[in-house]
Amino acid sequence: MAYTQIYYHIVFRTYCSQSTITPAHERHLYAYIYGILKKMNCAVLRIGGMPDHIHIFIGSNGQTSVEEIVRQVKGNSSRFAHDHPEEFPMFDGWGKSYCCISHSFAETDRVIAYIKNQKEHHKRVTFEEEYKQLLRDFGIPYDERYLMKD
Repeated sequence: MAYTQIYYHIVFRTYCSQSTITPAHERHLYAYIYGILKKMNCAVLRIGGMPDHIHIFIGSNGQTSVEEIVRQVKGNSSRFAHDHPEEFPMFDGWGKSYCCISHSFAETDRVIAYIKNQKEHHKRVTFEEEYKQLLRDFGIPYDERYLMKD
């Protein structure tokens, strides 16, 4: 028997970075994403974000790849948003790229607080600045193609 727990902080944005996730309806979308992740046997620690991007913090047993987790979340949540045009009238899908950073168990409270604080955080910092800082903090080379309006 193998015991595995990997903590992932996943960030991706809406198509063309459009502000299409309204604060009035974000909880409905987050609840749907929570359900997707639970069905994939992920421990959902926090979901949050802004009208143009989302942060997801999960624990995974490593049985499902990050690529598959993101593919399932983006695909299913995009269909959900399109099926609820009254709540997400301008939603046009998710951008192509994403960022995934692994964390230790000791960092979970800090990452949860970071995601909870997104609304305050983005009063001072743009998504692009945040994204570049995440990459710098984790030694990931910046490539402007990943911030293109896709």
